[in-house]
Amino acid sequence: MAEKRDYYEVLGVGKGASGDEIKKAFRKMSKKYHPDLHPGDKEAEEHFKEVNEAYQVLSDDEKRQRYDQFGHAGVDGNGFGGAGGFGGFDMGDIGDIFGGFGDIFGFGGSRSRRNGPRRGSDLSQYINLSFEEAAFGCKKKINISKNETCSDCGGSGAKAGTQPVTCLNCNGSGQVQQRRQTMFGFSNVITECPICHGKGKVIKDPCPSCRGTGNVKQNKTVEVNIPAGIDSDQVMRISGAGNAGTGGGPSGDLQLYIRVKPHDIFRRDGYDVNVSIPITFVQAALGATLKVPTIHGIVEYDIPEGTQTNTRFRLRGKGIPILHGRGNGDEYVTVTVEVPKNLNSNQKELLRKFDENVDYVKKNSFMNKVKNIFKNDA
Repeated sequence: MAEKRDYYEVLGVGKGASGDEIKKAFRKMSKKYHPDLHPGDKEAEEHFKEVNEAYQVLSDDEKRQRYDQFGHAGVDGNGFGGAGGFGGFDMGDIGDIFGGFGDIFGFGGSRSRRNGPRRGSDLSQYINLSFEEAAFGCKKKINISKNETCSDCGGSGAKAGTQPVTCLNCNGSGQVQQRRQTMFGFSNVITECPICHGKGKVIKDPCPSCRGTGNVKQNKTVEVNIPAGIDSDQVMRISGAGNAGTGGGPSGDLQLYIRVKPHDIFRRDGYDVNVSIPITFVQAALGATLKVPTIHGIVEYDIPEGTQTNTRFRLRGKGIPILHGRGNGDEYVTVTVEVPKNLNSNQKELLRKFDENVDYVKKNSFMNKVKNIFKNDA
């Protein structure tokens, strides 16, 4: 079995990384290796599992503290283990040599608890939303494939009418003692029972529906309430919608990675919305009442005469609803003056006459400055 990589290395962060940095790195790496983006790629799938495992530890303050102190052994329940032991030796092996002293300190109890309740694993999936669905929230039905507790055996793995029996090889302890040669000579070593694989129970007559696993793969439709104001790259956690646990343990969670499709005219900036509206030269010069599109509907807005191109107006409360909060962001409207093309001769002549009788303040001011700069060149 390949040695586990350092969790900080897996997420690409330093040991002093903050919780937010770890969460940001997790989102980046999970998106990179997500199975939906690499169908059939076993290597990407393994990387994705590795990233999730690293995040489960480093995002939990207690687990992270144990990991920083004892390495993988502090969180995997197998005693003090992992690389970087004493003088290059695996501390997990040394713990086994001395009878599993990791159990004394509370890190090696998983072997004797294999037949106890265990939480199911989490599932993850991308969900695509329209701009409006993300802004105002919606209900979505998504199809997932998940492990469910086998209804025929109730999760025991044994055929209906039978029960798992105590393993005679380990007498139900899940562990056996072996004599092994080590660097210190021959010692008695406590290892996982090879017959029951640490569970303490064996199934003589497996359930035909789940083949003794206690769980069966099923396709499920889950209805999800998407909250108003959610945005791309955010993650929703649906408690208990993941894979079923074993031994009566709770189900894992379903993690939904949000992707919002771009809108044709609106652009989101946090909870604010930006929109650009073309106006005519006449509207800009004389002022006008514009019909402005917002995500809440059409509103009227009066622009003053002499409005310049790229002028920006603010519509309070016409933006995105605040996620899990009150109120909305704002909408910012940028007007751009459209210069007409393909004018006929009469239109051109009218514009020339108009231009001769208009006082352009900024243009005249600029030209005066130019004359002052180059007056010695005249």
